Amino acid sequence: VSTQSTWGHLLSVYFFSCTMVSKKGKKSSDNINSRLQLAVKSGKFFTGYLSALKSLRVGKARLIVIANNCPPLRKTEIEYYAMLAKTAVHHYSGNNIDLGTACGKMYATSVLSIIDPGDSDILNVAKE
Repeated sequence: VSTQSTWGHLLSVYFFSCTMVSKKGKKSSDNINSRLQLAVKSGKFFTGYLSALKSLRVGKARLIVIANNCPPLRKTEIEYYAMLAKTAVHHYSGNNIDLGTACGKMYATSVLSIIDPGDSDILNVAKE
């Protein structure tokens, strides 16, 4: 009987700790999602890998947002161009479908480049 209660206690501690972590992660993702939506509504942005590279080469991009399932070679290439252009990069916690939905599009996008943040303070959040 004591083994069952010990396992039950361990499972309850595990589930409690998982829910606490997920709530914190959800709050931070909600924070970036709301700021991203405001930047999309009031500012200028491009979606897509090629548009992001072009905006980095020209020097117009102020922030690059990369989805977590972006292919590693593309991710490193974008990070390299961003380092050369001295542009901030934010690694989005969701996949490309979530990133597309967060910016109000009906399609998936793995890279988002923000040209003008508008009324949003997403540039300050991305630096943290």
